[in-house]
Amino acid sequence: MLTLTRRLFGAGLVAASLLSATGLSATAAFAAELTEFKIGYQKTGLPVIARQQQIIEKALEPKGITASWVEFTAGPPLVEALNVGSINVGWTGDAPPIFGQAAGSAITYVAALPSNGAGEAIFVKPDSPIQSLADLKGKKVGVGKGTSAHNLVVAALEKAGIDFKDITPVYLSPADAAAAFASDKIDAWAVWDPFFAIAETRYKPRILTTSAETLNVKTYFLANRDFAKEHPETVTTTIAALKDAATWADANRDKVAEALHEVTGVPLEAQTIAANRSKFGIEPITPEIVASQQQTADRFFKLGLIPKQITISDAVWAAPTN
Repeated sequence: MLTLTRRLFGAGLVAASLLSATGLSATAAFAAELTEFKIGYQKTGLPVIARQQQIIEKALEPKGITASWVEFTAGPPLVEALNVGSINVGWTGDAPPIFGQAAGSAITYVAALPSNGAGEAIFVKPDSPIQSLADLKGKKVGVGKGTSAHNLVVAALEKAGIDFKDITPVYLSPADAAAAFASDKIDAWAVWDPFFAIAETRYKPRILTTSAETLNVKTYFLANRDFAKEHPETVTTTIAALKDAATWADANRDKVAEALHEVTGVPLEAQTIAANRSKFGIEPITPEIVASQQQTADRFFKLGLIPKQITISDAVWAAPTN
C-alpha cells in the first residue's frame, strides 16, 4: 500500500510538472476533459423542444460531449441541483434563482427566455364563490414556494391592494397541489403549464389572473457558476442551439405540442393548450432584465420571503466576448 501511495504521489508530481511546463492550470485541464453535459428541464418550454429535436446533442457531438437530461417538477429543486453540481445548466422561472442566490447557491444567469405569460395563472374551480383576487382574503392558496407562481401570487395580491399576510399560502409541489385542489383542501391554485393546462382540461376553472396580465418578467437559463467559468464554450454553444430550437418551434407550431407530449408524457390535449400560448426565444441578460429581476428580489426581501437583500447583477454571467 505504501509503495502504491508513493507511486500515485510521484505520478501526481509528474502531472503537476507537465501542467506547469505547458502553462495549464488544473482547472483548465479538468475543463478540457468534459465528456458529459447535464441539463435540467421541466415539463414544458424551449429546452423540451431542444431535447426532442436533439439540437444540443448535435451541436456538442463534434466536441466529443454527450448531453444527459434530468427532469424536475419545479424550479427550486433544479436550482439546488445546479448549486451542488449534479446538473450543469437548467431552465426556471423568475423566482427560483432569487431564492437560490439569497441562500448562497453557486448559480449564474446566462440567458433570458420569454415569461410563462398566459401559461401561468391563479385559478379556482368553476363553482367556487371566489370571483376575484380580492376574494382570496382569508383563503388557502396552493403554490410552490420560491417558484415563479409564488411571485405571481405576491405581485397579483399587491396589485389588488391585498397584503400577502391576508391569505394562507399552502406551499406544495405541483403534484401535491393538484391533489389538494382536487379534494378542495385549497381554495385556489397558482401554477404554470403544463399543470395549469391539465387543470383547464379537467375542471374548466375560473381564472383570476395570469402572469401575462400581472407581471413583466422573464424566465431564465441558468448555469452552475463554476461550470460556466470552466466551460464557457459549452454554455455559448448551448445558447446558440436553443436559438435554433426556438426558430424551429416558431416555424412548426403545429408540431410543438406533439414534441412536448413525446418528451414529457403529458397528455397531448394539455400540451396543445400550453404550446398554443407559449412564446419561444432566447436573449442576453440586459440591464433592463436585471433591473426587473432586482425589483422582484427587493419585493421578496421586503415581505421577508428571502433572508437577505441581494444584488442580481452579482449573479449574471460574464459571457466571453470572442
